Amino acid sequence: MNSLYVLLIIIVAVAAYSVFTYFYQKRIVKTVTEEEFRAGYRKAQLIDVREPNEFEAGHILGARNIPMSQMRMRMKELRPDLPVYLYDQNGMRSARAAQFLHRKGYKDLTQLQGGFKKWTGKVKTKK
Repeated sequence: MNSLYVLLIIIVAVAAYSVFTYFYQKRIVKTVTEEEFRAGYRKAQLIDVREPNEFEAGHILGARNIPMSQMRMRMKELRPDLPVYLYDQNGMRSARAAQFLHRKGYKDLTQLQGGFKKWTGKVKTKK
C-alpha cells in the first residue's frame, strides 16, 4: 500500500511537471504555422538547430546552422535585439533552444510548427 502511494505521487509529479513545461513553453516561444513562419523569417535571424549532417541534407533557404549541441558556445552569433526564428526536424530541439535563449535574454523567439518535416517551401541541399 505504501509503495502505491509513492507511485501515485511520482505520477502526479511527472504530470504536473509536464503541464508546467507546456505552459512555460507557450509563454516564451511562439509556435507558428508554415505560412506565418514564411511571412516573418526574412526579417529575422533564421536558425536551424539540427546537426550539420541534417542541415547539409536539406535546409530552409537562408538559414544558418547553429546546432543545439553548440548553442552555448555560438549564441554570441545571434543578436538579442532581432527576432530569432528557430526550426529543427520536428519541433523538439527548437523548443529547447528557445528555452535556453530565453534564459540568456532573448525575447522575440518563434519556432516552426512541425519542424522541417512539414516545410513545403524552398529548400537548399549540399551537393
